[in-house]
Amino acid sequence: MKFDNRFFIIVIAAVGLYAIFLIVSDFAIVSTQITNFKIQFLPIIVILVPCSWLALYARWNLLLRNVNVKISLKQNLKIYFAGYALAITPGKFGELVKSQLLKSKFNVPYTTTAPLVLVERLYDMVGAVAAAMFGIWLLGIGSVVIIVASSVLVLFFVLISSHNIFNKFLKIFGKFKIMSKILLPISESYEVVRASSRGKVAFLASLLTLSYWLLESLAVYFVLLAFGIDSVTYLNVVSTYTTSLILGAASFIPGGIGVAEGSLIGLLGLQGMDVSSTLTPVVIIRIVTLWYSVVVGFIALKLSGGFSLKAKS
Repeated sequence: MKFDNRFFIIVIAAVGLYAIFLIVSDFAIVSTQITNFKIQFLPIIVILVPCSWLALYARWNLLLRNVNVKISLKQNLKIYFAGYALAITPGKFGELVKSQLLKSKFNVPYTTTAPLVLVERLYDMVGAVAAAMFGIWLLGIGSVVIIVASSVLVLFFVLISSHNIFNKFLKIFGKFKIMSKILLPISESYEVVRASSRGKVAFLASLLTLSYWLLESLAVYFVLLAFGIDSVTYLNVVSTYTTSLILGAASFIPGGIGVAEGSLIGLLGLQGMDVSSTLTPVVIIRIVTLWYSVVVGFIALKLSGGFSLKAKS
């Protein structure tokens, strides 16, 4: 697996952005927050985040078994987490590396597993919308975001209700070069997409995704507590955090970098928090929820032999 310069540009841009966040904030506040960080919360945060990943790993296994792809849990664990190395790509479509690994190591057809990456993004949105609903009920924030996201989900389910409509949609978006490589295998796998987003599978996958969001939001809540921020309840954190990530994903910027952070800062500000006091916690939140997984992904990619794969043309 080869990484072009765009990947490293994303990493450098993220580091630069976080540096700017901290520079423009009050240095005295930043130094005080870091000094007063309650270290006893760190083990809880470091454990909670991987626990949330396991919910998504269970979802991946569910989707694979639903299309009769069965490999050992140990091998699949490495392949699944290898996808996290490319989680910062737009729409997380870099996670197609999982399909590439399954093809090269177990000869599983690309057209069988590549559509599952699209289905995973669908369930990510389903879970995020369900979790963010708390924001409408409790805070009155994010209603427009949730309405738009829900409309997108409804549109998707309409698309997969008919093979003809589905193919027309893929034909339109397949004209864009950036989407063509992603949509080509999906166009040949309508039944895989349909079977993976209906009935019992859809219910269980949605439930596992919601569990992921709730666990990761709990880790975010503990990050805020570690910085002495206890004015925001857990349910408020769930809605605030998921809404910010929906906005980040909608931007189609790699990893939602900048948009997710800015949205999270803004939404916390709507709850009476001072912007300068939220900059440092938000940077740490993104490190433990995004970059932590990227590092783990690189380790898994190495262990799975992903670096020895030839990049697909």
